[in-house]
Amino acid sequence: MKLQALTDTTGIATPYDTIWATADVPTKPPQGIERVMLAEDKLYVVLAVVLIIWFGLILFIFRTDRKLDRLERTLQERLPEANTGLSS
Repeated sequence: MKLQALTDTTGIATPYDTIWATADVPTKPPQGIERVMLAEDKLYVVLAVVLIIWFGLILFIFRTDRKLDRLERTLQERLPEANTGLSS
């Protein structure tokens, strides 16, 4: 059983390596909401996201219920008209 020698590929430079190895990656300090999101105490961020989701769901359910009520009222108004039209 012959073992093949592994070639050392750590010295081979690829285009990606040549671009990023010598250049510094541009960074800027966090500003505004990023500073809050990147803070160590992320409990308030998680709480805010969860509350936004809950308020969105409640708003969606409330609006859908109002639309269904409006649709039920229009159906109730039209049903007696449809029944009287059939009897004559």
